[in-house]
Amino acid sequence: MTAVDDRPQAWVRGELRPEEFEILAADAARDVEGLRLEFIGGRLGGKTVPDGLHGEIMLWLQQRCMQHHPRTGLYVDRGLAVETCRKGRAIPDGTLAPIGHFLTAGEWADPDGVLMTVEVTSHNRDTNQRDRVDKPRAYAESGIPVYLLIDRDARAMKVHSEPAAGEYHEQHLVPFGKVVVLPEPVGIDLDTRQLLEWAEGAES
Repeated sequence: MTAVDDRPQAWVRGELRPEEFEILAADAARDVEGLRLEFIGGRLGGKTVPDGLHGEIMLWLQQRCMQHHPRTGLYVDRGLAVETCRKGRAIPDGTLAPIGHFLTAGEWADPDGVLMTVEVTSHNRDTNQRDRVDKPRAYAESGIPVYLLIDRDARAMKVHSEPAAGEYHEQHLVPFGKVVVLPEPVGIDLDTRQLLEWAEGAES
């Protein structure tokens, strides 16, 4: 995730209305190949093109979710209307929901019924603010039961659950290589030894 630094100051202050953002995002996606914009916490940002390891991690997680819950799908880059009054627009790296859940949804779907959102950290300057601060708040405000942060810098998974009053009241940090318990309604135990192998291999 990278911030768009040449945006008008009105956007920074959160004065951009959701419908205005949607027009801007559609124009950006049409004009710049691979660019998708988000609007969270009154700040405009752009989704970066994922690197190879990012893609492998998402594929690994998709396979495990399907094994445990064959009637659900981990949707990649599914746009969601988030935050209080659904004024924000986020594109999680992964969104776990029942298969067919988004069949009639538009580009920015309501998060009601979503079981979990997933973000994999990138090596960009605003990853800390977006993935570790803004998105947990936005997803908690939206009532999404579980937010999973796969933190490549920390070599750990951070599981957020029990959203209430705009925050997740349960947070657990589990190092790569250990078993990560994703609470209900997800209900999956993840053996993350593969993630540790990839992390160690990237440094060798």
